[in-house]
Amino acid sequence: MTSPTRVAMPGQVRSLAAHHPAGPLYVTSYGTDVLETVLSAVDLSGAVLWQRTFPGTGRPQSRGSQHGVLWLARPGDGGPVLEGIGPDGETTSVVAPACDAGEEIGAFVVLDDGFCLAWAAASPFQRGDAPYREPRVARYARDGRCLWSAPISLGALSHTGVLETGVHTDWEVQPKQPWTPEEVDVDDWEPLLVSGDRAAASFVERRGGIGATFFLDLAGGGIVASTKPLPAGRKAIAGPAEFLIGSQGYGEFSTARYDRDGAQVARWNSHGAMLVDAAGAVRGPELENRLPSRSRFRVLTDTGALVDGPALTGYYTSYPALDSAGTAVFWRDGKLLAVDSSLTQHEYFATDDSRNVISRILLLDAGLVAFALDSELLLIQTPLRPLASGSWPCGDGNLHGNPVRSTG
Repeated sequence: MTSPTRVAMPGQVRSLAAHHPAGPLYVTSYGTDVLETVLSAVDLSGAVLWQRTFPGTGRPQSRGSQHGVLWLARPGDGGPVLEGIGPDGETTSVVAPACDAGEEIGAFVVLDDGFCLAWAAASPFQRGDAPYREPRVARYARDGRCLWSAPISLGALSHTGVLETGVHTDWEVQPKQPWTPEEVDVDDWEPLLVSGDRAAASFVERRGGIGATFFLDLAGGGIVASTKPLPAGRKAIAGPAEFLIGSQGYGEFSTARYDRDGAQVARWNSHGAMLVDAAGAVRGPELENRLPSRSRFRVLTDTGALVDGPALTGYYTSYPALDSAGTAVFWRDGKLLAVDSSLTQHEYFATDDSRNVISRILLLDAGLVAFALDSELLLIQTPLRPLASGSWPCGDGNLHGNPVRSTG
């Protein structure tokens, strides 16, 4: 069993990205000062090549691009900005997309010719005297020009297990009258995905966690369709202009597939961090808010059936990565686990570490697995093959951490 290389980061890690399997890794974290964001470049031996500190935290996010530029969303002097950073750590450009006072970048992705952003209202503390702003999705050219902006309205919300006021109750099972959300935020999990000519943007009511995913035409910003209100869950790109939308909580435990028209074409009674390979097959570890665990590694078949993999202990789980031989690797219950194409489980490393802030898994050159626990980056050597191709071989869809799939 291989011991990991451990690299201390300045603060809790928020995202991992890489332009190439040979590295380096780009680690976005909080700073030692909670009002700072730090971007670190780390090579595959664990050496820190450079670090840059940026004032403010907001929602620190970084997205790689095909052009070797890492884009960081951060607060700017006049509002939120996207800052492009080259492999040497130097700024290549700064884009300030137009926004209203009290808005912040909830999520963004990098397109070949610009950006797509999901805007949300800043928290009441951060927005001060500025009014609450309804969420929206907008597309921008590379120079920051707004090409379109689509307002988002969740409308009336209702779901079994939630009272009219939006208060959670574990024992309430009767549907209640719909309520109008007071404030809406971007979803915590995969809030903005782009595949082909469609974007999928997910928003939730801040108190109750009930929300919906909106499917938009990427060219013009028109809303094509939306899901019904559901508890938030994990999501993935399932294919060209197709998406997996998961839901978990209030008795809901499901994953559905939506086509280009926003129609539900398949549904499974399972929810988790799912992977989609080049053939469109779906598999991954289940994620359920329950202890002791009832979760398993599952395969979701085309017929809507479930194939049982190994049972999973513990609770906190990294988003897995899939290698080219069909083996999924992930961190759960203090172990680096792998489930191969025959659904046999392997253990590569184990510890009594119980930290519950876990990044996604990155699969790099020569089977090196990288992920973060809280403020520490771990690099572990494994016999795994290179990252698989397909619509969603790892969290955020690719090494870049940029959940965008072209039409090809």
